Amino acid sequence: MDRNQHLKNALERKEPFDILIIGGGATGVGAAVDAASRGHSVLLLEGTDFGKGTSSRSTKLVHGGVRYLQKGDIPLVMDALKERGIMRQNAPHLVSDLAFVVPNYTWWEAPFYGIGMKVYDALAGKYGFGKSRLLSSEETVEKIPTITTNGLRGGVLYYDGQFDDARMLVNMAQTAADQGATLLNYMNVTGLVQNAEGFTEGVQAEDRETGVTHKFMARVVLNCTGPFTDAVRQMDDPESKPVIAPSTGVHIVLPAEFLPRQTAIMVPRTTDGRVLFAIPWHHCVVVGTTDTPVDEVSLEPRPTREEVDFILENARQYLEKPPEIGDVLSVFSGIRPLVKAAGADNTAQLSRDHTILVSQSGLISIAGGKWTTYRHMAEDVIDRAETLGGLESRDCVTKRLNIHGYHEHAEQFGDLTHYGSDALEVKKLIEAEPELIHEKLKLHCGEVRWMARHEMARTVDDVLSRRSRSLLFHAKASRESARRVAEILKEELGKDESWVERQCQEFGEMSRAYLAEELLA
Repeated sequence: MDRNQHLKNALERKEPFDILIIGGGATGVGAAVDAASRGHSVLLLEGTDFGKGTSSRSTKLVHGGVRYLQKGDIPLVMDALKERGIMRQNAPHLVSDLAFVVPNYTWWEAPFYGIGMKVYDALAGKYGFGKSRLLSSEETVEKIPTITTNGLRGGVLYYDGQFDDARMLVNMAQTAADQGATLLNYMNVTGLVQNAEGFTEGVQAEDRETGVTHKFMARVVLNCTGPFTDAVRQMDDPESKPVIAPSTGVHIVLPAEFLPRQTAIMVPRTTDGRVLFAIPWHHCVVVGTTDTPVDEVSLEPRPTREEVDFILENARQYLEKPPEIGDVLSVFSGIRPLVKAAGADNTAQLSRDHTILVSQSGLISIAGGKWTTYRHMAEDVIDRAETLGGLESRDCVTKRLNIHGYHEHAEQFGDLTHYGSDALEVKKLIEAEPELIHEKLKLHCGEVRWMARHEMARTVDDVLSRRSRSLLFHAKASRESARRVAEILKEELGKDESWVERQCQEFGEMSRAYLAEELLA
């Protein structure tokens, strides 16, 4: 994906696009894949980078949702389990099976959670990832050598899916581009364009790289901005009532020694009634999450000491070696775009299902949902867009559309597995420039060039946060790598030394929130 070429395509187009999508997260990019693969002309505009917000800050799971099963939300669980299977089928280089253990410390947990997981298996049907079963205490320790053994009675083993959310999103954007869509990051929508009848027929957007404002026209406009849904709806109608109940979810990242084998821990009930996961991911362990209602939404929500302490406190109950804040390699926080519901006492009770809203001006907004169901959400919203925009109705084809990078045996590429079918081309750049950007990060200088040339990486943050996951793996090392990355991008993007200085300063300020030591200050 070349941003300059995509911008040229957008500016030279004489006719309105069929569909214009605001927002470059999982929902927006998923919609672009769906619409473009049906043969519609598509323009997607993202104000920052693809996945800068919620979509790169998940628990890294592709799952039906055990917690939703506990709440009795059977339709959501069944839909998510089906979509989980489709994601693994279409992106095997990024989605994989993962074994989970629910440790049991009381007599009733084995039958209770054992039966629950059998229901989970049954709901998955042909899309199942493996059969659940009961474990003895010895088998539980074999699976998780670091588990707290005092009082351990056994465990329940089940299987779910795992993925790299930001890498999935990059490959989805490439898929949309492969299907003919035009996508632009750092193109911030500042207003909607309406015709004399008051129907939305386009947007005004500022190119954040040049400061130039452009007008883009379309037959139908989709608002796929997640936590920022209400802000776009209020551009359309200042009197519109908010529909989003934002909630922050914090995760911590620990060294692999805390969970050395490829088996995750699922704690079905924390001190606040949520589910807690400890998951081996790449070469570290992700633990989370929290659920804290917030009044304001931002791209970089700052985790609090209380949230991190909550995760550590609950993790200590299940790990033989209790993790301390000094062990934390990185902290990250994201905002869930939950849909408001009457009668809910807290955000943990809100459904993760999605809803579609159409304003009087014809602006279509899709809100809620979860990563695992992005494809189904996209199908629903593009069906609605075809009707509203008077577009030719065409069948959705994404159930069997391979995501860019598709490779059935990508694990043969080792540390380059997540590139899938692109791995061999990436390897050539690495061989030409094999130096690591930092001794504690598995990111080569040659990879940075690939990200700039083929994955629309425009900033240090794009490279270290999302094209690679370096900021999540080791925040301190990533901060120390910023200048090295900026110098490579300067060459690739034709920037100057003042740009390098700005990039280092901006990344330095932004990334401080990922340092656990900042919470000790």
